[in-house]
Amino acid sequence: METIKHKILRNICYTELVYQRINKKLGMAFSKFEIEILIRKVLEDTALENYEKIGKNFYIINKHHNITVTINTSTFRVITVNRIKKE
Repeated sequence: METIKHKILRNICYTELVYQRINKKLGMAFSKFEIEILIRKVLEDTALENYEKIGKNFYIINKHHNITVTINTSTFRVITVNRIKKE
């Protein structure tokens, strides 16, 4: 049985604007390739119980990398990446 984690990893995609949005949100200047490697690493490293579907999005929360990745449930397109706010 294929988990949602494997399905996301197999189908993940990006738009041109999301690369800029990710760099802005993270305060970085990563290349497209570096962003894709970072997102893949976060998705692979995140336990399945930290994949949450709310409405039309998946939220993948990775405390080790200190980021949340938001992915559309129907297109598997990365929407944004946010830093986890410190409590």
